[in-house]
Amino acid sequence: MPADGDTLGTVLADVLASAHRLAPRAIPLLVADAGRRLGLTGARVYVADLQQQGLVALPTPEQASRLAAGEGAGELETLPVDNSLAGHAYRTETVRLSRPDSDGGERTGWVPVVDGIGRMGVLRVTAPELDASLLHRCEALAGLVAMILATKQPFSDVLAQTTRTRSMRLQAELLWAFLPPRTIGTAAVTSSAVLEPAYEVGGDAYDHSLAGDLLHLSLLDAMGHDLASGGCSAAALAASRSTRRAGGGLDDVAVEIDRTLERWIPERLLTCVIGDLDTATGRLRWINCGHPAPLLIRDRHIVTGALDRAPHPPLGLTGYGIAAPPVHTAQLQPGDRLLLFTDGVTDARSVTGDLFGEQRLADIVVRALAEGLPAPEALRRLIQDILVHQDQRLSDDATILLAEWHPGRR
Repeated sequence: MPADGDTLGTVLADVLASAHRLAPRAIPLLVADAGRRLGLTGARVYVADLQQQGLVALPTPEQASRLAAGEGAGELETLPVDNSLAGHAYRTETVRLSRPDSDGGERTGWVPVVDGIGRMGVLRVTAPELDASLLHRCEALAGLVAMILATKQPFSDVLAQTTRTRSMRLQAELLWAFLPPRTIGTAAVTSSAVLEPAYEVGGDAYDHSLAGDLLHLSLLDAMGHDLASGGCSAAALAASRSTRRAGGGLDDVAVEIDRTLERWIPERLLTCVIGDLDTATGRLRWINCGHPAPLLIRDRHIVTGALDRAPHPPLGLTGYGIAAPPVHTAQLQPGDRLLLFTDGVTDARSVTGDLFGEQRLADIVVRALAEGLPAPEALRRLIQDILVHQDQRLSDDATILLAEWHPGRR
């Protein structure tokens, strides 16, 4: 039972007040204390690792101190995303409960930790009985935990170390610093992305952002796999954001990226798809500069050729007198999904030389969506299939972005 005077509102208000100046390593203690006040015997946070293969328990303050000192924290408890009750809660974004013990022991529940619509991990809760009222309090606590994690992650090395299973190469570190959250959205639209190889990625990058009724989408693929490639994509992201936020259109964005590459990173080419989706009307506008054409998924089928257009040359060729790329338009229907990808996805080869291919890509996404999986989980499964296809060794960066227009969804 909750402690005397500890209503849900007072507990959450106290957690929020404490979180403002809270050191990231103290999050586990704050959550455990809040759980006890709500009537739990235990509450612990697990976060998804960078590749979403495991759920890692946040380190205790002692473990966090060792991590910060470069001494390692020992083996942090990790649960598999694909083969555990915790993973089921994470994959499906639903609360999962363990079966009652025959001896009447404690129940364990796993509550998704989701910031907006971007899943971050799970909250493990224990109590003699987890009834609907207590689970409601747990879900509220999990929502607040997600907000705390989202605000602390950008400046916490400990949280970054917790989500990494190995060291990251310099160009990947540069690129990840520029990338937005994997999943964003509103009641009208969802956009989710994945990128591999997570620890060695060089030239691929994605971007998505919301401005009023517009969802902006970008998928970039810079030539090469070195630090200059990561810098090329990072500079292109900066040029795109600067131009958009100054009121520029898609053609302005392309021109500014072109000029930026010519001035600061010459001799580097970059292919891209850059678009805007009006979430009020479903009108899609996009440009394609030397990139694979996006796919349109409607009623669980690929609409063949719906977004095929003659591609403009890659960006980075400013000195050759090439005009600004044309802006294409298409009208989406409610429930339509856009699939953007780099050629590292479709060109992935197995050890026997078998191409992954566009058809296999489409089939996996459509099948996952037909199962009712959220877009982030559909992409997580897809990228795992690509890694398996190439025996866990990608020869090129592979980046995928899936956007769904669902006006009216609550």
